[in-house]
Amino acid sequence: MVISALSLRRCAYALIALVLASAMLLVWSALSHQESTLAIRPVTQGASVPDGFSVWHHLDANGIRFKSITPKDDVLLITFDSRAQSAAAKVVLDRTLPQGYIIAQQEDDSQPTAWLSLIRDTSHRLG
Repeated sequence: MVISALSLRRCAYALIALVLASAMLLVWSALSHQESTLAIRPVTQGASVPDGFSVWHHLDANGIRFKSITPKDDVLLITFDSRAQSAAAKVVLDRTLPQGYIIAQQEDDSQPTAWLSLIRDTSHRLG
């Protein structure tokens, strides 16, 4: 069986197209996952995290919707549908919670999402 150069070239183009389509699918799936989580920790060891009900009240009073509020060890995790909601919640909670809490974006464990997030967050520094 003889394989012509034209057949090899077509196979190579098909393989390249398949790899590009797979890469685009991976990027799309990472970008479509917009869920964001805030973590609230007490500054001093042994202090308690804020009450989930009071956090819910502050967010609801400011029209910020969230998916869940979950206590975990010494951290209160608040999950949002988007980074914009998370950022708005951080501003509200920084203003309304008493001093003594660290409110920070919880890092995503998904490696492709973390890479894309890093690129997206630092792109304003280019140029």
